[in-house]
Amino acid sequence: MGGIRELRGRIKSVGNIKQITRAMEMVATTKLRRFQDKAVSSRPYAQEITGLVGHLARVLGENLADRPLLRAGTGSKIAVLLAGSDRGLCGAYNSNLFRKLEEWCQEDPARSVDYFVYGRKAYQYLKKRERNVARLFVDPELEKIDYRGAARASRALREAFLSGQYAGVRVLYTAFESMVRYVPTWIELLPIRSRALLAEERAKGGDVLLEPDPATLFDQLLPRYLDTRVYNALVEAITSEYASRRVSMKNATEAAGDMQKELKRLYNRKRQETITKELLDIVGGAEALR
Repeated sequence: MGGIRELRGRIKSVGNIKQITRAMEMVATTKLRRFQDKAVSSRPYAQEITGLVGHLARVLGENLADRPLLRAGTGSKIAVLLAGSDRGLCGAYNSNLFRKLEEWCQEDPARSVDYFVYGRKAYQYLKKRERNVARLFVDPELEKIDYRGAARASRALREAFLSGQYAGVRVLYTAFESMVRYVPTWIELLPIRSRALLAEERAKGGDVLLEPDPATLFDQLLPRYLDTRVYNALVEAITSEYASRRVSMKNATEAAGDMQKELKRLYNRKRQETITKELLDIVGGAEALR
């Protein structure tokens, strides 16, 4: 009977785990839809401001070279904004991100890098390997990120770049492509490449009247353009995290269900063996009394 009791306890434990993973899957699905809607709704604004900045860049032409955000930094180090997760149980989300980071680091081992970090998992990974973390963003946390919070992070990166400490600023995040595909992606945030701005210009019909002058508009829109890029990267990162967590919890729920079925088969077989043995003992005892 000891084996039956043990199997009964294991079946109950696996059933409890299955309930937990199913609940986490439902929560992840709900939050995924919310973050996905946020990512989709931010794209029209991002496209419009990118197109406008590209148009102004074409109008200014050679005058773009005077802007400090479009010139290479004077420092020797690189600043990296790394967007990881605050929590685990999201499958290979963080592992894929860190693998992408290590591949980049191995391209030039002598490169000096300072990290600006979103996500405690990313912070723990860097500190464990004694990487230099210049700043950990915790307010707001990534799950509650809004445009204002992303603008603060973007402003911190701009100020660090303009201080002369860094030659450039890059962002490593997980781009959300579909419910089952999310790819760790690098983007070069600073310096802004004028060629990239011109490539983003949209075709506009007729002449466009600009008020005030193009230079003033460009200088005012450039920080917002950077804020938007950072915001989109962070929103896609949290969307990818919950997509990965949903898939991971779904797989865990299915695995728990399969394990529960196997344990129940073993339990029924063991129980049947015990009943058969007891019947044989009773029959044997009755035959002995005859």
